[in-house]
Amino acid sequence: METAEALPTTDATVHGYTSNKAAYLRRLKRIEGQVRGIARMVDDDKYCIDILTQVSAVTKALHAVSLGLLEEHIGHCVVGAANEPDPALRAEGIDAKVKEASDAIGRLLR
Repeated sequence: METAEALPTTDATVHGYTSNKAAYLRRLKRIEGQVRGIARMVDDDKYCIDILTQVSAVTKALHAVSLGLLEEHIGHCVVGAANEPDPALRAEGIDAKVKEASDAIGRLLR
């Protein structure tokens, strides 16, 4: 399987999600707490269906984060590649960014 070549990043790199970074971190911390709660449920021998319900909630929350990040990638990275003034670099950049998005969708659907 081929992987898209990533551009080197620096601390100054602005990603599509950067403006919403705090919200993503809050959501991920909440999900982290939910996962710890599931571990406690297992440790406390809670009913398996109750545990599965919580696993489903975490899965749904992670999918929401994933879809948000994918939307940010398309809105920032793909659109940014489309704004490249050099036509050859623009086509190459768009292809690479769309492939990244397609590959990410494929991983999410497995």
